Amino acid sequence: MPKKLNVFLISILIALVVILLLFTSCSDQVENGSKSETASGQSSMDVKNQQVAKLPLLVDLGKGTCIPCKKMKPILDELKTEYEGKAVVRIIDLRDEPKEAGRYGIRLIPTQIFFDAGGKEVFRHEGFMDKQSIKAKFAEMGVY
Repeated sequence: MPKKLNVFLISILIALVVILLLFTSCSDQVENGSKSETASGQSSMDVKNQQVAKLPLLVDLGKGTCIPCKKMKPILDELKTEYEGKAVVRIIDLRDEPKEAGRYGIRLIPTQIFFDAGGKEVFRHEGFMDKQSIKAKFAEMGVY
């Protein structure tokens, strides 16, 4: 009986480890770093650029290795062109700029954060966001 119990417990332990590994790879969680930035969590570089442009801002934070992030890249590139002069669309790859995760308070990737023309965060979304949803959010903000 003890041998069967040991095999059972080891099997459960292995299953839990596998589930944990799958969960972390699917959600691709990002560790939070320090939050020594503006009240909205926005990096000072974005605030400066946005104040000069006086335009609403969409910041997408992800990694080029994340499947939802890869799917969003062409959508965001299209939106950059489509909203040029009306809104700023910025893509941050956390592989290249890992400290931005802490600055923006990122828990999961991809994350999209919308800021109004004054630099105030007005909406945050975690996970894949399709083009129509992004355009609808911009429309709610008065950006067409």
